[in-house]
Amino acid sequence: MPKFLRIGVHQSNVSGYTSKAWCVRRVGPVVFLKWGAVEVQGAGDGRNVYWTRLPQEKTVRCGTAQRAQDYTKAAIARRRSHRYEPLVGSIAVRRRAADGGAELKQALATILIVDIVGSTAKAAKLGDARWTKVMSHYYAAVRKELKTSRGREIVTTGDGVLATFKAPAAGINCATAIQKAVRTLGLEIRVGLHAGEYKVSGGEMVGLAFHIGTRVAAKARAGEVLVSSAVKDLLKTQSTISFADHGMHQLKGVPERWRLYRVEE
Repeated sequence: MPKFLRIGVHQSNVSGYTSKAWCVRRVGPVVFLKWGAVEVQGAGDGRNVYWTRLPQEKTVRCGTAQRAQDYTKAAIARRRSHRYEPLVGSIAVRRRAADGGAELKQALATILIVDIVGSTAKAAKLGDARWTKVMSHYYAAVRKELKTSRGREIVTTGDGVLATFKAPAAGINCATAIQKAVRTLGLEIRVGLHAGEYKVSGGEMVGLAFHIGTRVAAKARAGEVLVSSAVKDLLKTQSTISFADHGMHQLKGVPERWRLYRVEE
Protein backbone atom coordinates (compact mmCIF):
# COMPACT_ATOMS: atom_id res chain seq x y z
CA MET A 1 0.00 0.00 0.00
CA PRO A 2 1.63 3.32 -1.07
CA LYS A 3 2.06 5.61 1.94
CA PHE A 4 2.60 9.37 2.18
CA LEU A 5 3.79 11.55 5.06
CA ARG A 6 3.01 15.26 5.47
CA ILE A 7 6.17 17.30 4.89
CA GLY A 8 7.06 20.94 5.44
CA VAL A 9 7.34 20.38 9.20
CA HIS A 10 10.33 18.09 9.07
CA GLN A 11 13.44 16.99 7.25
CA SER A 12 14.98 13.52 7.04
CA ASN A 13 17.39 14.37 9.87
CA VAL A 14 14.70 15.52 12.35
CA SER A 15 13.21 13.28 15.03
CA GLY A 16 10.33 13.65 17.44
CA TYR A 17 7.31 15.39 15.95
CA THR A 18 3.67 14.75 15.08
CA SER A 19 2.45 14.82 11.50
CA LYS A 20 -0.16 13.16 9.29
CA ALA A 21 -0.02 10.09 7.07
CA TRP A 22 -2.22 8.97 4.19
CA CYS A 23 -2.28 5.58 2.49
CA VAL A 24 -3.95 4.35 -0.70
CA ARG A 25 -4.30 0.93 -2.32
CA ARG A 26 -6.18 -0.04 -5.48
CA VAL A 27 -7.53 -3.53 -6.12
CA GLY A 28 -9.32 -3.69 -9.45
CA PRO A 29 -12.25 -1.22 -9.34
CA VAL A 30 -11.96 -0.64 -5.57
CA VAL A 31 -9.75 1.90 -3.76
CA PHE A 32 -8.87 1.53 -0.09
CA LEU A 33 -7.88 4.66 1.85
CA LYS A 34 -6.37 5.04 5.30
CA TRP A 35 -5.30 8.24 7.09
CA GLY A 36 -4.63 9.75 10.49
CA ALA A 37 -2.15 11.41 12.85
CA VAL A 38 1.29 9.85 13.24
CA GLU A 39 4.27 10.23 15.54
CA VAL A 40 7.73 10.23 13.94
CA GLN A 41 10.77 9.06 15.89
CA GLY A 42 14.32 8.67 14.66
CA ALA A 43 15.81 10.00 11.44
CA GLY A 44 17.11 8.79 8.10
CA ASP A 45 17.14 5.02 7.69
CA GLY A 46 16.32 4.65 11.39
CA ARG A 47 13.10 6.65 11.20
CA ASN A 48 10.02 4.97 12.67
CA VAL A 49 6.45 6.16 12.14
CA TYR A 50 3.59 5.24 14.47
CA TRP A 51 -0.15 5.87 14.31
CA THR A 52 -1.03 7.92 17.39
CA ARG A 53 -4.42 6.20 17.37
CA LEU A 54 -6.21 3.77 15.07
CA PRO A 55 -6.39 5.40 11.62
CA GLN A 56 -9.60 6.17 9.76
CA GLU A 57 -10.41 3.99 6.76
CA LYS A 58 -12.61 4.34 3.70
CA THR A 59 -13.49 2.09 0.76
CA VAL A 60 -14.33 3.69 -2.61
CA ARG A 61 -16.00 1.54 -5.27
CA CYS A 62 -15.33 3.14 -8.65
CA GLY A 63 -17.15 0.68 -10.93
CA THR A 64 -14.23 -0.02 -13.29
CA ALA A 65 -10.50 -0.54 -12.87
CA GLN A 66 -9.77 2.48 -15.10
CA ARG A 67 -11.93 4.77 -12.95
CA ALA A 68 -10.24 3.43 -9.83
CA GLN A 69 -6.83 4.09 -11.38
CA ASP A 70 -7.83 7.66 -12.32
CA TYR A 71 -9.26 8.23 -8.82
CA THR A 72 -6.03 7.02 -7.22
CA LYS A 73 -3.81 9.19 -9.42
CA ALA A 74 -5.93 12.28 -8.70
CA ALA A 75 -5.96 11.56 -4.97
CA ILE A 76 -2.16 11.22 -4.88
CA ALA A 77 -1.76 14.45 -6.86
CA ARG A 78 -3.95 16.28 -4.33
CA ARG A 79 -1.84 15.00 -1.45
CA ARG A 80 1.36 16.09 -3.17
CA SER A 81 -0.09 19.59 -3.59
CA HIS A 82 -0.62 19.59 0.19
CA ARG A 83 3.05 18.73 0.77
CA TYR A 84 2.86 14.98 1.29
CA GLU A 85 5.89 12.88 0.32
CA PRO A 86 6.16 9.12 -0.32
CA LEU A 87 6.88 7.18 2.87
CA VAL A 88 9.01 4.04 2.79
CA GLY A 89 8.37 1.40 5.42
CA SER A 90 5.43 0.46 7.56
CA ILE A 91 3.37 2.53 10.00
CA ALA A 92 2.97 0.74 13.31
CA VAL A 93 0.46 1.26 16.09
CA ARG A 94 2.42 2.33 19.15
CA ARG A 95 1.61 0.21 22.17
CA ARG A 96 0.80 2.31 25.22
CA ALA A 97 1.21 1.33 28.85
CA ALA A 98 -1.87 -0.24 30.41
CA ASP A 99 -1.99 2.45 33.10
CA GLY A 100 -3.26 5.04 30.62
CA GLY A 101 0.08 6.78 30.11
CA ALA A 102 -1.07 7.95 26.67
CA GLU A 103 -3.19 10.63 28.34
CA LEU A 104 -2.16 13.57 30.49
CA LYS A 105 -4.26 14.65 33.42
CA GLN A 106 -6.36 17.73 32.80
CA ALA A 107 -4.30 20.86 33.46
CA LEU A 108 -4.50 24.64 33.21
CA ALA A 109 -2.15 26.26 30.72
CA THR A 110 -1.75 29.14 28.33
CA ILE A 111 -2.26 27.80 24.82
CA LEU A 112 -0.41 29.38 21.90
CA ILE A 113 -1.37 28.91 18.25
CA VAL A 114 1.01 30.12 15.51
CA ASP A 115 0.03 30.13 11.84
CA ILE A 116 1.80 31.43 8.71
CA VAL A 117 -0.25 33.95 6.72
CA GLY A 118 -0.49 33.27 2.98
CA SER A 119 1.60 30.12 3.12
CA THR A 120 0.03 28.49 0.06
CA ALA A 121 0.76 31.49 -2.19
CA LYS A 122 4.26 31.79 -0.76
CA ALA A 123 4.98 28.11 -1.38
CA ALA A 124 3.72 28.36 -4.97
CA LYS A 125 5.92 31.41 -5.58
CA LEU A 126 9.10 29.91 -4.13
CA GLY A 127 8.73 26.35 -5.41
CA ASP A 128 9.02 23.13 -3.43
CA ALA A 129 12.79 23.14 -2.85
CA ARG A 130 13.07 26.74 -1.62
CA TRP A 131 9.85 26.53 0.40
CA THR A 132 11.00 23.35 2.17
CA LYS A 133 14.23 25.14 3.12
CA VAL A 134 12.31 28.18 4.39
CA MET A 135 10.04 25.92 6.45
CA SER A 136 13.05 24.17 7.95
CA HIS A 137 14.41 27.54 9.13
CA TYR A 138 10.92 28.56 10.29
CA TYR A 139 10.48 25.56 12.57
CA ALA A 140 14.02 25.89 13.85
CA ALA A 141 13.30 29.52 14.81
CA VAL A 142 9.98 28.65 16.45
CA ARG A 143 11.49 25.80 18.46
CA LYS A 144 14.41 27.97 19.57
CA GLU A 145 12.01 30.56 21.03
CA LEU A 146 9.85 27.85 22.60
CA LYS A 147 12.91 26.45 24.34
CA THR A 148 14.01 29.90 25.50
CA SER A 149 10.53 30.62 26.92
CA ARG A 150 10.11 27.10 28.36
CA GLY A 151 7.14 26.38 26.15
CA ARG A 152 6.01 22.84 25.37
CA GLU A 153 5.35 21.98 21.73
CA ILE A 154 2.22 19.85 21.47
CA VAL A 155 1.76 19.42 17.74
CA THR A 156 2.65 20.90 14.36
CA THR A 157 -0.12 21.24 11.76
CA GLY A 158 1.16 21.88 8.26
CA ASP A 159 2.66 25.34 8.76
CA GLY A 160 1.25 25.92 12.23
CA VAL A 161 2.44 25.20 15.76
CA LEU A 162 0.48 24.57 18.94
CA ALA A 163 2.31 24.93 22.25
CA THR A 164 1.51 25.42 25.93
CA PHE A 165 3.05 27.52 28.71
CA LYS A 166 2.71 27.46 32.47
CA ALA A 167 2.68 31.28 32.61
CA PRO A 168 0.74 33.59 30.23
CA ALA A 169 3.54 36.18 30.17
CA ALA A 170 5.96 33.55 28.89
CA GLY A 171 3.53 32.64 26.09
CA ILE A 172 3.07 36.26 25.01
CA ASN A 173 6.79 37.02 25.11
CA CYS A 174 7.46 33.88 23.08
CA ALA A 175 4.84 34.91 20.50
CA THR A 176 6.42 38.32 19.93
CA ALA A 177 9.90 36.77 19.76
CA ILE A 178 8.74 34.25 17.14
CA GLN A 179 7.18 37.09 15.16
CA LYS A 180 10.46 39.00 15.00
CA ALA A 181 12.50 35.88 14.22
CA VAL A 182 10.41 34.69 11.26
CA ARG A 183 10.25 38.14 9.65
CA THR A 184 13.89 37.65 8.71
CA LEU A 185 12.67 34.72 6.58
CA GLY A 186 10.14 36.90 4.76
CA LEU A 187 7.22 35.34 6.64
CA GLU A 188 4.29 36.91 8.45
CA ILE A 189 2.42 35.00 11.12
CA ARG A 190 -0.78 35.35 13.10
CA VAL A 191 -0.83 34.27 16.73
CA GLY A 192 -3.61 33.56 19.19
CA LEU A 193 -3.38 32.78 22.92
CA HIS A 194 -5.99 31.51 25.35
CA ALA A 195 -5.80 30.20 28.92
CA GLY A 196 -7.85 27.22 30.00
CA GLU A 197 -7.95 23.56 30.90
CA TYR A 198 -6.97 20.87 28.41
CA LYS A 199 -5.72 17.31 28.14
CA VAL A 200 -3.69 15.43 25.53
CA SER A 201 -5.11 12.17 24.22
CA GLY A 202 -3.46 10.01 21.58
CA GLY A 203 -1.01 12.78 20.71
CA GLU A 204 -3.80 15.28 20.12
CA MET A 205 -4.87 18.19 22.29
CA VAL A 206 -8.53 18.04 23.26
CA GLY A 207 -10.89 20.32 25.15
CA LEU A 208 -12.78 23.54 24.56
CA ALA A 209 -9.73 25.63 25.48
CA PHE A 210 -7.90 24.33 22.43
CA HIS A 211 -10.78 25.27 20.13
CA ILE A 212 -11.03 28.75 21.63
CA GLY A 213 -7.29 29.28 21.13
CA THR A 214 -7.59 28.22 17.49
CA ARG A 215 -10.50 30.61 16.91
CA VAL A 216 -8.64 33.48 18.60
CA ALA A 217 -5.71 32.92 16.23
CA ALA A 218 -8.09 32.90 13.25
CA LYS A 219 -9.25 36.41 14.21
CA ALA A 220 -5.70 37.78 14.07
CA ARG A 221 -4.37 39.51 10.98
CA ALA A 222 -0.84 39.26 9.62
CA GLY A 223 1.62 40.45 12.25
CA GLU A 224 -0.92 40.44 15.09
CA VAL A 225 -0.83 38.64 18.42
CA LEU A 226 -4.32 38.35 19.91
CA VAL A 227 -5.18 37.06 23.38
CA SER A 228 -8.48 36.17 24.97
CA SER A 229 -9.79 37.95 28.05
CA ALA A 230 -8.84 34.84 30.05
CA VAL A 231 -5.17 35.51 29.30
CA LYS A 232 -5.41 39.22 30.05
CA ASP A 233 -7.17 38.56 33.36
CA LEU A 234 -4.25 36.39 34.46
CA LEU A 235 -1.85 39.23 33.61
CA LYS A 236 -3.34 41.95 35.82
CA THR A 237 -0.08 42.18 37.74
CA GLN A 238 2.08 42.24 34.61
CA SER A 239 2.84 45.90 33.89
CA THR A 240 5.35 45.31 31.09
CA ILE A 241 2.82 43.96 28.56
CA SER A 242 0.44 46.40 26.89
CA PHE A 243 -2.86 45.56 25.20
CA ALA A 244 -5.31 47.27 22.86
CA ASP A 245 -8.98 46.33 23.07
CA HIS A 246 -9.91 44.34 19.95
CA GLY A 247 -13.63 44.18 20.73
CA MET A 248 -16.16 41.42 21.38
CA HIS A 249 -16.13 38.48 18.97
CA GLN A 250 -18.28 35.46 18.28
CA LEU A 251 -15.82 32.60 17.88
CA LYS A 252 -16.91 29.90 15.46
CA GLY A 253 -18.25 26.85 17.27
CA VAL A 254 -17.88 28.50 20.70
CA PRO A 255 -21.14 29.25 22.54
CA GLU A 256 -20.08 32.50 24.20
CA ARG A 257 -18.78 35.80 22.83
CA TRP A 258 -15.24 36.64 23.88
CA ARG A 259 -13.45 39.96 24.26
CA LEU A 260 -10.08 39.87 22.53
CA TYR A 261 -7.02 42.05 23.01
CA ARG A 262 -4.13 42.85 20.70
CA VAL A 263 -0.62 42.77 22.17
CA GLU A 264 1.12 46.10 21.65
CA GLU A 265 4.84 45.99 20.94
